Amino acid sequence: MRTSALLMGLSLLSACEGRQSVLNPAGRDAQDVLSLIWVMFGGAVLLWFLLGVIFVYVTKVEPREMPRRWGEALIIGGGVIFPVILLGALLTYSLPMMKPQREADEGLKVHITAEQWWWRVAYELPDGRRVTSANELRLPTGRRTGLVLNAHKVIHAFWVPALGGKVDMIPGRETYLSFLPEEPGVYRGQCAEFCGASHALMAFETVVMTPEDYAEWIEAEASDAAKPASAEAYRGAEVFAREGCGGCHTVRGTQAQGQVGPDLTHVGSRKSLGAGILEMTEDDLSRFIAHTEDIKPEVAMPGYDHLTPEDLRALAAYLKGLT
Repeated sequence: MRTSALLMGLSLLSACEGRQSVLNPAGRDAQDVLSLIWVMFGGAVLLWFLLGVIFVYVTKVEPREMPRRWGEALIIGGGVIFPVILLGALLTYSLPMMKPQREADEGLKVHITAEQWWWRVAYELPDGRRVTSANELRLPTGRRTGLVLNAHKVIHAFWVPALGGKVDMIPGRETYLSFLPEEPGVYRGQCAEFCGASHALMAFETVVMTPEDYAEWIEAEASDAAKPASAEAYRGAEVFAREGCGGCHTVRGTQAQGQVGPDLTHVGSRKSLGAGILEMTEDDLSRFIAHTEDIKPEVAMPGYDHLTPEDLRALAAYLKGLT
């Protein structure tokens, strides 16, 4: 039975890898969190072990009546003094580590608002302007980025396990988090607070880039949308305008200036679609547009299944070309 339990535990630990694992850190803050986990776990094991030894001693080794003075010393020393010292040491170790991760940084700053059920992301430029994107966060390596977090309507929670801790996002109240990524790659984030019907479908990709690649990307991201590059994409732009998509979505450089839904100016360059649930392909774009409510329950965007297959393909081609 012990061997089976051990093998089962090892098989479970084998799943603790990948881009959404707290045990696979890719940044300074995630490494601090992992260190904190192991120290806290070690402290808990030590406390459990010592109390277990005392229990076995008084029930199996010396199961006799104990002098009152010994009993009081055991209760006060083992039940009060030792736990207070151990927990105090763990708190002294952990609290200074957590404070810097909850403060807005003086360098790069990104404003993130949790919507139902997607993420509004705005990068603050040195001149004060903001470049708005959605459902994806991009960060440079070797630089600490401050995240200013807020929420619309209900409480959410922001969490990228491979990069740092998690923080609640509360309507009308700003909370703060900061990341110092160290390894380029794509890491998955997730809303970690139940927020409604599509809570489990509210994910996002975090793309960590070299500083040079990040500077090139943010410059491109601040530009207007690309013009349609084919006859089909041009037709898709006409469908986009005809169906009133610009009433909810912004495509910079066009008349579409809606603020209700995600900014689509560079949607085609994102790693995923629908807040991390689909791939960014023309087929998935067509399917998501036509059956939005089926794919993402209770989302505000209606499905456009009344469009012809030709119009859907053209609209998908237009959006995929917005890079």
